[in-house]
Amino acid sequence: MSDRAARLASLGLALPDAPTPPGRYVSVYRHGDLCETAGHLPFVDGEMPITGALGAALDVEAGRSAARIATLNALSSMVSHLGGNLDRIVRIVKMRGYVTATADFAEHHLVTNAASELILDVFGTEAGAHVRASVGVPSLPFNGPVEIEISALVRD
Repeated sequence: MSDRAARLASLGLALPDAPTPPGRYVSVYRHGDLCETAGHLPFVDGEMPITGALGAALDVEAGRSAARIATLNALSSMVSHLGGNLDRIVRIVKMRGYVTATADFAEHHLVTNAASELILDVFGTEAGAHVRASVGVPSLPFNGPVEIEISALVRD
């Protein structure tokens, strides 16, 4: 087991099977040493256990939980694209988090912090330190509360 896989396991987590895109696009695109994921929602076994908007039906902790699930899904897609090896990810470059929220909700950063924390826990401070965008939106597909995209430097 690789060091990163061991870190993931020590958190009580495992990468799920890579989700199938619900539309006509690819989940991951690689150009040279840069790998980008499409936006990933917090699906678990084809179902979305957390739905709705932050500031209305959901609180920050529910949003954080959804962000962790969506991050695992994005990482799973990337790792699957890279042949199943988490160690082929050299560095996480950028994470983008979209949070469905009411107009007066102002804690998007607290929701997407959960994604950043998970990335840092798995990849460490050197390879996991990344730039980030946290954006509030009025809605996401399937009534999802959070959508996560990841960009990473990768190796063969």
